[in-house]
Amino acid sequence: MEYRFLGSSGLEVSVLGFGTMTLGGEGRFAAMGNVQAGEAARLVGMCMDAGVNLYDTADMYSAGKSEEVLGKALGARRKEIVLASKVFFRIEPGTNKVGLSRRHIVESCEASLRRLNTDYIDLYQAHNFDSFTPLEETLRAFDDLIRAGKIRYAGCSNYSGWQLMKAASVSGRLGLERYITQQINYSLVAREAEHELVPAGLDQKIGIMVWSPLQGGLLSGKFRRGQARPAESRLNTLDPAGTIDEDRLYRIVDALDEIAGQRGVSLSQVALNWAVRKPAVDTVIIGARNEEQLADNLAAATWSLTDAEVERLDEISARPLPYPYWHQRKFAGDRNPPLPHVR
Repeated sequence: MEYRFLGSSGLEVSVLGFGTMTLGGEGRFAAMGNVQAGEAARLVGMCMDAGVNLYDTADMYSAGKSEEVLGKALGARRKEIVLASKVFFRIEPGTNKVGLSRRHIVESCEASLRRLNTDYIDLYQAHNFDSFTPLEETLRAFDDLIRAGKIRYAGCSNYSGWQLMKAASVSGRLGLERYITQQINYSLVAREAEHELVPAGLDQKIGIMVWSPLQGGLLSGKFRRGQARPAESRLNTLDPAGTIDEDRLYRIVDALDEIAGQRGVSLSQVALNWAVRKPAVDTVIIGARNEEQLADNLAAATWSLTDAEVERLDEISARPLPYPYWHQRKFAGDRNPPLPHVR
């Protein structure tokens, strides 16, 4: 297993991290998985044996049940790993139970600590952007939690480029601990992050944690041209028909299939390998409903795509550049080169 530093911090994490959205199985998260304590302990054990040291959860996954199950699965081995959780979404009724106010952040952190059965969280992340709470309030709350020893580092997720840069600016201006990571949706299907978030991460040395590198299973090999969606897919619940450019998707799947066949690996491994190779990416979050899925995903860390294979997948999955990027590339390309393909 390869390890990388998270952003500009001294915290090392495995290039594959274990995501726990499938743990708990409560409410709408039942469509993603219903892994309970016994199975979770086996999955965590497999990850640890493979060298995975990053475990990512959130209070809103199954309304706290994911954190509870993960805490039990980790048990006495909790201090061997990097534990990450998130705050933002409502998991109970009442006022001040959503967003990134000081009150909600502090209360949610205390509740997550209890559910995870730990006295600190290594990486505590803003799960979304809060337009109603001043960033000064949000960032100072994270800073105070770090100083109190409740969390070690702070990060964000699902921010836009300008929101990420504003947060970095506010932290610098006030002398507060800054976000060391951004957790983003990034895959061969979803490459929008390359326009703002990846360049911002490179420029500000804010590490990238990739969520949904298989895009909800679209790149797992279960979705094929001319075939019906698999009945058990969570996309049947979460993604209405017609929102995916299927022709582009199947061009990508065909290329994955060819490379996978040549390599003797699964399509999932090729897609995960591509994500691991992208600039500013420090770790790629994988999930699993069972041991078979997890074993296959973990194997993606045992080999590496060639530069030529990465470039081929880049070309097949490319989309037209939006403004102003097409203008910068066309008329000032010598001063605005493409992002590097390899770290």
